[in-house]
Amino acid sequence: MTDVARLAWRQYRLERKLFWRNPSAAFFNFLLPLLFLAFFGAILHGNQKQLNVIVPGIAGMAVMSTTFTALAFNMTFLREQGILKRIRGTPIPSVSYLLGIAGNAITNTAVQIAIIAVAGRVFFGTGWPRDYLELFVFVSAGVICFASLGVAFSHAIPNFDSAPAYVNAVFLPVIFVSGVFYDAANAPGFLKGIAEALPLKHLIDGLSGAMVKGTSVSTNISALGVIAVWAALGIALAVRGFSWEQRRA
Repeated sequence: MTDVARLAWRQYRLERKLFWRNPSAAFFNFLLPLLFLAFFGAILHGNQKQLNVIVPGIAGMAVMSTTFTALAFNMTFLREQGILKRIRGTPIPSVSYLLGIAGNAITNTAVQIAIIAVAGRVFFGTGWPRDYLELFVFVSAGVICFASLGVAFSHAIPNFDSAPAYVNAVFLPVIFVSGVFYDAANAPGFLKGIAEALPLKHLIDGLSGAMVKGTSVSTNISALGVIAVWAALGIALAVRGFSWEQRRA
């Protein structure tokens, strides 16, 4: 194992410990989607058609929560507290540090999707995922897309005190517009138009195909294309705007 990989692994293990020692982070980035799943699952018990919408919808929200939301918060905190600047001056390679942070977000996403898949099978009648390859492809694409957008969005947040307002101003409208809690096909025309332009709706479409409908990647290739475009934009903005320095003293 190279030094970069070894240090990335050590940083990843540290990030996992820090995550579970922060109850608020564990709640908002990990437990909140599961609470939504339990809540709507209880309300819609017996309505299999709606449960088939809710399960992949919550799975899509979980991907966004554990990547976009978590990284927008974390990167803003690390930058404004001067931690990134101090890390920059230590012997640990920058790429190892960032890989550790990214690995933590990916692990949270994987655990969330696994729990939701099991809950769908055991409690909500959706069965096991129909296409594991499609599930893997869309979860991976969603992680890359929303993680890069989260890092990019952190550049626009002036300080950590304002981070909740900034992040929720994006997160909450997106999950309500994109059909997390209802079938987006039944939304008014102007809302459907907005949802079609956003990546979360297309991620949910792919997850629905993988978890409920049993379609293939080729069936939802256009949805994957939209996610890829947003991912490319997010990566470009994340790299271009990244700073190790505090915005304010």
